Amino acid sequence: MSKNIQTSSVTAAHSAAIDALHSAYLAALDKGDMAAWAATFAADQASYFCISSENDRRGFPLALMYDDCRGRIDDRVSFVTKVWAGTYEPYRTRHFIQRLSCEAAGNNQYRVTSGFTIMMSAEGGTTAVLTSGEYRDLIEIQGESAVFCERRAVYDADVLPRYIVFPF
Repeated sequence: MSKNIQTSSVTAAHSAAIDALHSAYLAALDKGDMAAWAATFAADQASYFCISSENDRRGFPLALMYDDCRGRIDDRVSFVTKVWAGTYEPYRTRHFIQRLSCEAAGNNQYRVTSGFTIMMSAEGGTTAVLTSGEYRDLIEIQGESAVFCERRAVYDADVLPRYIVFPF
């Protein structure tokens, strides 16, 4: 681990659960498995936001994706898999992350910050950088696994190179 990662209050088991959660999240998105993506979030209260760094910095609530409760996360799965199916140009993604910090936030919860880069490939096209940014998460350990209670994907680009269907 890098010396920049704050881990003094994180047990090895909790750190492994957080890493496994990140891996499951990225694998779900890179496979286009929206049900598996939703399964990485807490079953009761969870939120997902995908917002530009400019809007985040200025405190503007306008976000590319604004799923402020578990029901909206489930709605996003339905929209991508049923409503929008066949209406968008297919593309694949590859996500890469690096955990930057991990701090205890209370009862089996951690505030985790990670840098991300997302590559995308259109069907029959070349691979290009979609965007980069920072994940800001509230993660809860439940037994031996972890779930997202909050995930905020703050992307760096002012303008994205294409329309976006899948979460970051």
